[in-house]
Amino acid sequence: MAIGPVQLIVLGFHDPDFHGEIVAELERLRLTDTIRVIDALAVYKDAAGEVEVEHLSNLTTDEAVELGSKVGALIGLGIAGEEGLEAGAELGAKAAADGIEVFHEQEAWDVVADIPNNTAAALLLIEHHWAVPLRDAIARANGFRVSDGFISPFDLVAVGLLTAQEAENLTTFETRATAQPGTARERR
Repeated sequence: MAIGPVQLIVLGFHDPDFHGEIVAELERLRLTDTIRVIDALAVYKDAAGEVEVEHLSNLTTDEAVELGSKVGALIGLGIAGEEGLEAGAELGAKAAADGIEVFHEQEAWDVVADIPNNTAAALLLIEHHWAVPLRDAIARANGFRVSDGFISPFDLVAVGLLTAQEAENLTTFETRATAQPGTARERR
């Protein structure tokens, strides 16, 4: 199966108050062939840092069977228990045996550690369908991805795309969870 560029997005929630809007928007994006949610996990982290995991998905049954639980395998959460952990380890070992370096230690991302205690998070593994033609055109031109990342709203002020107030509002909105004492944002 050909697959488009894939991204893992981690969204945090204080006292989640879901009304179906997020799922509806993901479904709208799926129907317009913009993105596809390959896999999704809900992670609940209590005040002591203990983690509870629940599998979420808007995949069809056939897609779910084909793709399996990928987020848990990527971040080391054995959603399918011991069998799921073993299956992921076997796939990683096979890739390594085929000469593919699966994980670079210096690039490791401890997703669970980034989730603040006493919050919930949605981990979405999404495929960017919209980017497939662009990626393929770049490949045909012998191009390749060097790096990628989201740009801070404050950096957009410097280039005139946002006002300072807009950047402050967006940053406050986007980083509510990390603005809590003792979190990554405070340590920066």
